Amino acid sequence: MLRRLHSEQPESFAFTEGNLAWAEGQMTKYPEGRQASAVIPLLWRAQEQEGWLSKPAIEAVADMLGMAYIRVLEVASFYFMFQLQPVGSVAHIQICGTLSCMICGAEDLMEVCKDKIAPTPHTVSADGKFSWEEVECLGACTNAPMAQIGKDYYEDMTTEGFAQLLDDLAAGKVPAPGPMNGRFASEPLSGLTTLKDYESGKTKYNASAQLATDLGDTVKRIDGTEVPLTTPWLNDAGEVAGQEAAEKPPAAPATPKPAAKQAEEAKKAAPKAKKAEEAPQGAEEASADDLKQLKGVGPALEKKLHAAGVTSFAQIAAWGADDITEMDDKLSFKGRIERDGWVDQAKTLASGEETEFSKKVAKGGVYDED
Repeated sequence: MLRRLHSEQPESFAFTEGNLAWAEGQMTKYPEGRQASAVIPLLWRAQEQEGWLSKPAIEAVADMLGMAYIRVLEVASFYFMFQLQPVGSVAHIQICGTLSCMICGAEDLMEVCKDKIAPTPHTVSADGKFSWEEVECLGACTNAPMAQIGKDYYEDMTTEGFAQLLDDLAAGKVPAPGPMNGRFASEPLSGLTTLKDYESGKTKYNASAQLATDLGDTVKRIDGTEVPLTTPWLNDAGEVAGQEAAEKPPAAPATPKPAAKQAEEAKKAAPKAKKAEEAPQGAEEASADDLKQLKGVGPALEKKLHAAGVTSFAQIAAWGADDITEMDDKLSFKGRIERDGWVDQAKTLASGEETEFSKKVAKGGVYDED
């Protein structure tokens, strides 16, 4: 199936304050320079917030992680759990169409979707509340036919029960997930054949359905107001909790290098020392600029630039070919500086003028934390 970005896109995307804190917390799971490993959870959080993944959302995640836009788009378009087009404001219905469900009536459930939502998949209903699609096996074959709606499974469905469920959702109700035919979980329809002394009456629903019902958040999207524990793997000092620094073995005595080798290394180091002396005048005194106003520099890359001693547009504007090559190595992101035209952008911003991208940043449409 060909998956493309939707033809109509919002102007910008920004994580809510809570979701931004969560996303930054996820990035701390990985060693410095390996933040790209957080791409899937950050994309998922963006989708949870908006309902689908827009081009600005994909680019915002890329900027946070210091990744090329195409790399993040590759991830978003590869995994079918990511929706690349708008979905219903209340719920996106995913009907399982694999063997067990198809045999047990999945096609009838899809007819209900066509009648009550839209004739074709991935089309938002006229009232904007629902959308639907057919998906591959969701793993609840014993309770076929079934559908995933929001975070939960609705199982053992009939066309009448499914139609009523959609009406209830449209009315603002949150139907209980799980089996809809009276089953507690996935026991045989004829009743238990083993573990007959199990007291299923301890709770009205099975554990998963009970939790969803207690929270009442079956179709609620995560917006960061849940006040999650964002970095449970870190202690108060910002270090990985439960891991004490291992004692380092005594360093082995250094093997003396031949005089010729030492002279060669000293010669290689000399140009770098000279370059440090020839740093642009006033660089140390330059006040810190908001480097995120440069297109292609997100929060993660800005931190790396600061760590490398780059804090102003004037410094970047003065970069030559050698400086760009050196910074490419430090940022572990070869080609980005020239591809996004950082030097030209920096010259414009250093002169006190604005770029179209910096105007968006100033309006809070790119990295707004509100």
